Amino acid sequence: MHRHLMPVAVLHAIGHTSKRHFDAAALYGSEAPLGKAIAQALQQGLVKTRDELFITSKLWCTEAHHDRVLPPLKQTLQ
Repeated sequence: MHRHLMPVAVLHAIGHTSKRHFDAAALYGSEAPLGKAIAQALQQGLVKTRDELFITSKLWCTEAHHDRVLPPLKQTLQ
């Protein structure tokens, strides 16, 4: 999916299909657009709090070492 279409698709999923589980990954480039869509959904009242959504993301295998985990984790949580 094109990144600029993702917020529209996520808003549609939340507002029209009641989807609540979203999967993302930094490698896919989907974390920032998903975050933008969630902010819009909150602003539009489609969800009342972030607690209504279940969001997963992935840590790329090259980052899955004890000394490399924190920077990508912090980026994901932004």
